[in-house]
Amino acid sequence: MTPTMLYLRSRRVPMTLVAALGGAAVAWALWLAFADERVVSPVVVVMTVLLMVTVLAPTLAGPDEHLDRTASVRWPWRRALHLLVGLVVILVVLLATRHTGARFGPAALVARDAAGLLGLTALCAAVVGAARSWFLPLGWTTVAAMYPQQGTGGAIATWQGQPPDNNAAMLAAATLALGGLIAYSLAGPARKEASGYDM
Repeated sequence: MTPTMLYLRSRRVPMTLVAALGGAAVAWALWLAFADERVVSPVVVVMTVLLMVTVLAPTLAGPDEHLDRTASVRWPWRRALHLLVGLVVILVVLLATRHTGARFGPAALVARDAAGLLGLTALCAAVVGAARSWFLPLGWTTVAAMYPQQGTGGAIATWQGQPPDNNAAMLAAATLALGGLIAYSLAGPARKEASGYDM
C-alpha cells in the first residue's frame, strides 16, 4: 500500500468523504424536491458548507499524535495540502450543482465560506485538537447565518451570513483562512491531554 493511501486511511478520509458527499446530496435533493426556486437560499448554502467542513474536521489529526510530528516526514506541506484538497472538494461538489435543478451559489459565497470555515476549523484544531475543532465553527456560523448584522463590525462578526460582495466579510474570511492554514500547517493538531491513568 502506498504512503498516500496509508495516510488517507489513517485519517479516515474515504469514509469522511462519503459522509460529506452524502450530506451535500441530501441538502441538494431536499431543495430540488420541495423548493419552488432553482437557486438554493444563502442560508442553506452556508449551512451545507458548514456541514461539509464539520464532517471533514476529524481528518485533521491521525490516530497517533507522535507520528504526526515525526521529523522524518515533512508535515507542514502535507497539512497545507490536506486543507487545500478539502477546500477543492467542497467547491467542486457544490459548484457542480450549478448545472442542475438545485443550484448552490453564488460561487463567491461558497468559496468565501468554505475557505473561511476551513481556516477557522484548522485554527481550532491547532489550539484544541481536531476532535473539538468543529465546535466553534458550528456555533458561530449557525448564529451568524440566521442573524446577520449590519455595519462593518456586524459584517465581520457575522461574515458567514453576509452577501458575497461584502468586503468586510471577505476580509474576515480571508484572515481566518490564512491564519488557519499557517497555524495548522506549522503546528499541527493540538496534543491530546494525558489521561490520569497513564503512567
